[in-house]
Amino acid sequence: MIALLHAIFVAPFQDMAGNPTFLAEVLVGGVAAGLMYSLVALGFVLIYKASGVFNFAQGVMVLFAALTLVGLMERGVPVAIALLLTAAVMVLLAMTIERVVLRPLVNQEYIILFMATIGLNFFLEGFGEMLWGANVKALDVGIPDSSFKVAGVLVNRLELTAAVTAGVLVTVLALFFHGTRVGRALRAVADDHEAALSIGIPLKTIWVIVWSVAGLVALVAGIMWGAKSGVQFSLSLIALKALPVLILGGFTSVPGAIAGGLLIGVGEKMGEVYWGPLVGGAIENWFAYVVALVFLLFRPQGLFGEKIIERV
Repeated sequence: MIALLHAIFVAPFQDMAGNPTFLAEVLVGGVAAGLMYSLVALGFVLIYKASGVFNFAQGVMVLFAALTLVGLMERGVPVAIALLLTAAVMVLLAMTIERVVLRPLVNQEYIILFMATIGLNFFLEGFGEMLWGANVKALDVGIPDSSFKVAGVLVNRLELTAAVTAGVLVTVLALFFHGTRVGRALRAVADDHEAALSIGIPLKTIWVIVWSVAGLVALVAGIMWGAKSGVQFSLSLIALKALPVLILGGFTSVPGAIAGGLLIGVGEKMGEVYWGPLVGGAIENWFAYVVALVFLLFRPQGLFGEKIIERV
């Protein structure tokens, strides 16, 4: 028993203290992974803040954006033009979703809108496969997947780029939601569709804007994940890892998406490296969901989410 307690609570910290350079590399890798998760979670937050609906199709939007980009590049379109065209496709997709899916469902129950996003998920997955094929595709946008040393610590260029990009996105989106009229309108629409319409807020315009921004965020996430692991249909499954990020950070908080991603990324890397050998490894596969379960039990609104108290 004493040996087990030593292996769990003492030995890992001795390893950290004995090799601080390796510990720093694990932390850097965890931060980078967490920010990659956060890029996906941001899309969920945007849709939820504007409509109060969890967009089940966000993971497939990441995949669809990456597939479109790599498909255009394979056909000889230069990277810069392919990026612009893909961004235009995601905006057009947002306008189509608003016109065909969302507009007929205004003032319907949220569960109906959620089920609509599930249908959208399967449609986009099949449509993307029909357009671009199902083979794994390499995505090269000029960001080298190589490492360099800073004070003896290995830093991956692609992960560093993702970290900087996520930081810029979070700053811009936070300013957008809290410092602009459109941002305030988005929050009003999320609170009450009918009330927002009654004071002249154009619901269809707001939804087009927010789905367009979510589509552009999905494009950024698709570029980073596609460059790191290739563009393949399993890419849509990273949305499952974004769920614990949302639960930790709060479904309505843009900074919370980043904070939740960092907690998940660093936690799973530390757990896998230092405690993984005790349980046979694979901690990265379940760590995020266990942490999310704990939060659901004790703080369901997340770290930055709003606590809602209803009188019954």
